[in-house]
Amino acid sequence: MRVLFIFGTRPEAIKLCPLIRQMRGAGEFEVRVCVTAQHREMLDQILRAFDVVPDDDLNVMSPGQTLFRSTSRILEGLEAVIERHAPDAVLVQGDTTSTLCGALGGFYRGVAVGHVEAGLRTGTVREPFPEEMNRVLVGRLATYHFAATPGAVENLRGEGVAEDRILLTGNTGIDAVLQVKSRLERGELEGFRGRIPSDRPTILVTAHRRESFGAGLREICLAIRDLARSGAHVVFPVHPNPQVRQAAREVLEGTGEVELLEPLDYVPFVDLMIRSDLLLTDSGGIQEEGPSLGKPVVVMRERTERPEGVAVGAATLVGTNRELIVRTVQERLQGWQGKGNGTVRHVYGDGCASQRIAAYLAGRLAGR
Repeated sequence: MRVLFIFGTRPEAIKLCPLIRQMRGAGEFEVRVCVTAQHREMLDQILRAFDVVPDDDLNVMSPGQTLFRSTSRILEGLEAVIERHAPDAVLVQGDTTSTLCGALGGFYRGVAVGHVEAGLRTGTVREPFPEEMNRVLVGRLATYHFAATPGAVENLRGEGVAEDRILLTGNTGIDAVLQVKSRLERGELEGFRGRIPSDRPTILVTAHRRESFGAGLREICLAIRDLARSGAHVVFPVHPNPQVRQAAREVLEGTGEVELLEPLDYVPFVDLMIRSDLLLTDSGGIQEEGPSLGKPVVVMRERTERPEGVAVGAATLVGTNRELIVRTVQERLQGWQGKGNGTVRHVYGDGCASQRIAAYLAGRLAGR
């Protein structure tokens, strides 16, 4: 059974590498990996961390590339890759441009498409943009739908997906973060080298969403500065996107109040999450990882396709309003008494999602 993985960004790699390793170790699959390199440097360090070597690298990334250009280049490159490998199934993850193109390429070639992390929906097609429409379209193209949560399963049922095409798996991103956490605890991996003070709370910040570009990102950076001035230790690994860097530079650079870092490799980043007291983010993956590490998450988005964390109190939605961000973070840190994990909530998975997906696919592709 030949399976072709197609992906191109750091979040996709984090969530697919555990599955690639699981399927390669199972002995039932002939695994091929094609990366689009939609995010070049950020992708490569994940591949190194999980010891995954691609069979094909489309290397489509170029400065200032539009969605039109990246979509056309990825699709053009995938035609020859899919034809050469002749897979029994194409596997994609999430909601990126690479995800959409991989699913469309599989569909064009008449190959079964498996969608990892299927069924996420905000219900608003431009929030997040273009991810919400990407995953809706992939949902129509996919043959097999691997849903991380019961809510995602219900979304797929509501869209008419056949019950036997849906599998509730948990999230493969939780597989990844728990594997890295365990290896850090055993001393097998090198963690974050920076300083973490013990006398005040540490806030880890990430921000990169397109819908926040402009005024929203400026509000986020002003809120970050306010939090640092209130006494918190704020660490902000700045995304390479030029708009994110410009906002961070204009508001935060040179003040010495916020610790601005270059993007971290995945393993040090997981260690920094573990050692932080609160995660302030617009990332989907961190919304999932935070509860499994016992960290409160404050989400700088108006809507989330991951409502489960909000429902159990592990995450709070605040949008990009400066005052609301500051007030909510301070409320979540009220009564801080020193370093230590909060309540671990396995809202999005138990670390076994990759095993479930591999077992299901082995049966489906063998006709069982």
